Amino acid sequence: MLLLGDTVAAMGAISRPAIDALGIEYDVIDASHSIVCPGFIDPHEHLLGGSGEQGFSTATPEIFLEEIIRYGFTTVVGCLGVDITGKNMAGLIARVKALREEGVNALAWTGGYRVPPATLTGTVRDDIIFIDEVIGAGEVAISDTRSMDPDPREVAKVVHDAYVGGMLARKCGRTHFHVGDRPRRLAPLRELISLYDVEPEWLYATHVERSEALMREAIALSRQGAYVDIDVVEEDLPKWLPFYLGNGGDPSRLTVSSDASISSPRTLFEQLRASVRDAKLPLERVLPLVTSNTAGALQLARHGRIAVGCRAHVVLLDRVSLEVTDVHGRRGWMLRGGELTTRSHWLSGSKREIHLAGTNARGEAS
Repeated sequence: MLLLGDTVAAMGAISRPAIDALGIEYDVIDASHSIVCPGFIDPHEHLLGGSGEQGFSTATPEIFLEEIIRYGFTTVVGCLGVDITGKNMAGLIARVKALREEGVNALAWTGGYRVPPATLTGTVRDDIIFIDEVIGAGEVAISDTRSMDPDPREVAKVVHDAYVGGMLARKCGRTHFHVGDRPRRLAPLRELISLYDVEPEWLYATHVERSEALMREAIALSRQGAYVDIDVVEEDLPKWLPFYLGNGGDPSRLTVSSDASISSPRTLFEQLRASVRDAKLPLERVLPLVTSNTAGALQLARHGRIAVGCRAHVVLLDRVSLEVTDVHGRRGWMLRGGELTTRSHWLSGSKREIHLAGTNARGEAS
């Protein structure tokens, strides 16, 4: 496989003498002991950090370049949650742009829990059209005590606005829904489809693993054409992934996300690996959940697969341990032999020294 800049230029037999004749510098990576994968895509990260719903001191810090790349994620999509005051769209777009400068393919949903959404330009449609990094609306909260039970007609306006913005700007234009644990579950989305001329494929619901009843509704929604997403905050993907597949969920319409704020990209990677090792699912069934399926949900045509003309976002996994050893992203090799070759730009010249590790539910360092 020949990587030229940010593109897969050729696959198959590569003539080393022909490359030598060009007189340019190049690297040769021996991946014979590796599994070569497309760069992983995380469709739901709180890049500015979590809201801090138990007081100001419980708000979490932003997500850094190092914790994204180390676990194979070359594309991330940032979002706002319940806090659209201290963590707003201007801040989110600034963080997305910073990560792009550092080599991550960072994108954003516009809005947050509230309806009408808290946008940057004033409308969902204009945010999608005029802000390169914005690909759709969300995360709009439904069936949640923090969502103020949004009026279905107002939600339908958001969904149609996002769809039209995506159509005009050639972006996904989907509306990403946070689904809470209230009894109505996915009923608000079914009402959008039946009463407000919303097509199922315009909808993208996350946190659908909260209960078996909710998962069954998500399975039905996926069979209508909507995308659904499982987050890994509770570290139970090996439980819910077989349930989804075993009960008729459309395998091409399922993605997984970190919901990173308290959780992390590391948790998502480890849950993918656990699904292979513990749930005994084939790797080729698990990888699309962070590659081709997610690229389809986000309409990133040159991502999520390895083929000539696609983005040269590549992850090498050790064949035995399935550890991430190498990552090639927007700015070349960012992880080599398990060691980061790039760092957050703000660290250059900084005298700060930060070593932080959270603890899991058992009180263990994570």
